[in-house]
Amino acid sequence: MTVIVAGKVYVEPGERDRFVAGHRELVLRCRERPGCLDLAISPDPVEPGRVNLFEHWESEEALAAWRAIAPAPAVDVEITDDQVLKHEVASSGPPFG
Repeated sequence: MTVIVAGKVYVEPGERDRFVAGHRELVLRCRERPGCLDLAISPDPVEPGRVNLFEHWESEEALAAWRAIAPAPAVDVEITDDQVLKHEVASSGPPFG
């Protein structure tokens, strides 16, 4: 069963770009991991302090293996709010049609 972790975090608007940039190496390393289908940590185009998070994993085991060795971000920016959920996906298909 695939796993998706998705949502949003909020930081001070003036710190958002530094927060995203500070996760660059983590994103690069994660995308190379077995079982990682995708990972994105990106600035929201509408809300100045919002960062969108998206992780797609082949399995809970692959996610757990990454979390066990994942490095800390290269930046210390306070998250003021977060709304992130983990979803276990039983089936997937084309979004249209």
